[in-house]
Amino acid sequence: MSSPETALEPVMISALEHYSYCPRQCALIHLDQSWDDNSFTVRGTQRHERVDRPETEQRPDIRRAWAVPLWSERLGLVGRADLVEFHPAGPYPVEHKSSKQRKWVHEALQLGAQALCLEEMTGEPVPAGAIFYHGSRARREIQIDAELRAQVVATIAAVRAQLAGARLPPPVNDARCRHCSLNDICMPAISGNRASEQALLARLFTTDDDAGKDAPCTSS
Repeated sequence: MSSPETALEPVMISALEHYSYCPRQCALIHLDQSWDDNSFTVRGTQRHERVDRPETEQRPDIRRAWAVPLWSERLGLVGRADLVEFHPAGPYPVEHKSSKQRKWVHEALQLGAQALCLEEMTGEPVPAGAIFYHGSRARREIQIDAELRAQVVATIAAVRAQLAGARLPPPVNDARCRHCSLNDICMPAISGNRASEQALLARLFTTDDDAGKDAPCTSS
């Protein structure tokens, strides 16, 4: 257990997925506290209504718990699991996504971090978990293997370094930006183009009087 002198600055589990997808997105959310909704995030919020309410359900061979608080003192992680199924073999985290099924490492990192927290909290191994996609009503099982665990630890270190540095990375301005809810805040097409950025900055300090100085005289 970490002492108060050596306690790590906590990192949100959700920040790992944000950082993996785009470090600038991670910084905007977790450094600048910026957030905006689009059709994808609104749909995700609506579909998360059930998993955002803490409750439990007992079945003959399984107990299911929604909105489970998670933490790891060893890794300095905090967050929440959408759903944890407690099987006889041990905990099994299930992360809910509003999209159709896909194979993104970003989501696997988030699930892996949940698994590491559950292992520390319960003392039981968590060798696997799943991502449930509402768009296709399907689960994708993720093995919490050595490679994923190493990726989780490395991403935690990268996020913590980014937050400590308090610097906003440059925009990527690629296909990832098209569906990002922070597009209007990030402005990747402008802030990623030095010439456009300089032209816009110059116009910020141009008055109507200045604009007319070089206009040709049309009076007789």
